[in-house]
Amino acid sequence: MTTDVKTVNHWIGGKTVEGVSGNYGPVTDPATGAVTTQVAFAGVDDVDAAVASAKAAYATWGTSSLAKRTAILFKFRALLDANRDAIAELITAEHGKVHSDALGEVARGLEIVDLACGITVQLKGELSTEVASRVDVSSIRQPLGVVAGITPFNFPAMVPMWMFPLAIACGNTFVLKPSEKDPSASMKIAELLSEAGLPDGVFNVVHGDKAAVDRLLEHPDVSAVSFVGSTPIARHIHTTASANGKRVQALGGAKNHMLVLPDADLDAAADAAVSAAYGSAGERCMAISAVVAVGSVADELVAKIKDRAEKIKIGPGNDPTSEMGPLITAAHRDKVASYVTGAAAEGCEVVLDGTGLRVEGHEDGHWIGLSLLDRVPTTAKAYRDEIFGPVLCVLRVDTYEEGVALMNASPFGNGTAIFTRDGGAARRFQLEIEAGMVGVNVPIPVPVGYHSFGGWKDSLFGDHHIYGNDGTHFYTRGKVVTTRWPDPSDAPAGVDLGFPRNH
Repeated sequence: MTTDVKTVNHWIGGKTVEGVSGNYGPVTDPATGAVTTQVAFAGVDDVDAAVASAKAAYATWGTSSLAKRTAILFKFRALLDANRDAIAELITAEHGKVHSDALGEVARGLEIVDLACGITVQLKGELSTEVASRVDVSSIRQPLGVVAGITPFNFPAMVPMWMFPLAIACGNTFVLKPSEKDPSASMKIAELLSEAGLPDGVFNVVHGDKAAVDRLLEHPDVSAVSFVGSTPIARHIHTTASANGKRVQALGGAKNHMLVLPDADLDAAADAAVSAAYGSAGERCMAISAVVAVGSVADELVAKIKDRAEKIKIGPGNDPTSEMGPLITAAHRDKVASYVTGAAAEGCEVVLDGTGLRVEGHEDGHWIGLSLLDRVPTTAKAYRDEIFGPVLCVLRVDTYEEGVALMNASPFGNGTAIFTRDGGAARRFQLEIEAGMVGVNVPIPVPVGYHSFGGWKDSLFGDHHIYGNDGTHFYTRGKVVTTRWPDPSDAPAGVDLGFPRNH
């Protein structure tokens, strides 16, 4: 362990706990490239301690009243609201996104906390009386036990809040394994939960890499796993956790398309394309990374996108004038750049090349500018792969039908959008497109908290989307109770080996 940088340890049993593995990883400031923090990497013993803490807490939390759970969540919501800026500053320091974007992330996470505060309605059961003579049938939902969340670097506050508020509101206890690249926001959240009165052990945080993840996937006391990340890892999470008897929701990668029809408002479409492609430096699973231009609009649309992209100010996330910050690591920056430098050889027209960007005074930061590729063939790597950076591909088609066929041929099906003034075309698109989330003149159709988030095809592994009603169902299991109380006047029924009568 070094002493010249801050150390982030685990949160187990309501307090910070040093890891026993002795392994640490570096956390950098993406704007400077400097290592500012070291984070403890959990081994098997650390994960086991967190799960044991959660299991012990479940003995009382799982049977606690809904009134107690929601009262704590209301207090947590107030604390979270009061600490928005502090959490956003931690996100900017370790992820690199601009402060306003980090604040937006916290706000979207708060939506799910709001939903969890009102969980009483979603957990209501059902009752049918007199299904047979003096027989009633009721349906109830009960918590699972210890559940785990494995979350990505791009939203270190929001994505965990897509999971744990509903999980603990439903009566489960939670073990979070956040990204090791930006771990501090999760620790601040843990402190606020404790301040709100959450009992020790209900929420735990273990940091680390594949060793920590794999232990959670195989641990016999973990009942369910939620994951958001890339498709290859989502597939691994789903396969491994399912093989170990766990319920799994694993949200994977994306290649989100935006179809622009000839009747669209091209200024609005260009604004949307730039915002959705380059916001948060393109490090969003809901980013628009492919614009499909139909017919004659392509030339004008590309020109409008180029004009807007050239005016975006890139700089440190804590500079109020910055509109886009750096990428998370130098290695990721180099990988993103390789898609642009290799694009021309694969038949793309490079309209903007942002790979040479430098920011004065921050020369060692993980910088890359905005790149725009036109006339991109579907065989190009820049189109096939999820780049997760500020690279926008434009593909040209002649007809609506050709555009939809191209989009549906993608192995991903996370989010998509159409820009048009034609209500009939928009309605047809909603029904024909093979994706889980659809925007009509909305470029990033992330559902509000009381609807569920999730894709199709290689963008989702498992049966449940995240948050909303699907989230409540994922973190609970149903039970049906059939009851008969004999009336004092009943005569003995006698033995009957047939099916129970319901009439």
